[in-house]
Amino acid sequence: MQRLAAVAVQQYTPVVENIISSESRDIRHIEHTLDRLLDFCFYGPMVELFRKLCRHYYFIDPEAAAYYVLSYREMWDSEEGGEEC
Repeated sequence: MQRLAAVAVQQYTPVVENIISSESRDIRHIEHTLDRLLDFCFYGPMVELFRKLCRHYYFIDPEAAAYYVLSYREMWDSEEGGEEC
C-alpha cells in the first residue's frame, strides 16, 4: 500500500501544483482531485498534498473545504489522535 501511495503522490503532485499555481477555481476539478487524494491519506506525503489543496480551496469555498477536512478526520484520524489536516 505504501508503494502505491508513493506512486499516487508522484502522479498527483503536478496536478495539485498546477491547480495552485494557475489559481484554478474549477470546483469540479479541485473536488475530484481532493476525492482521489483522500483515498491515500494514510500516507504522510499525501496528507501534505491534501492539506495544500484544501488551503487553496478554502479561499474559493470555505464550507466545501471544511467538508473535506471533516471527511479526512472521519476516515483517517484515530481516537488516540492522528495527524491533523
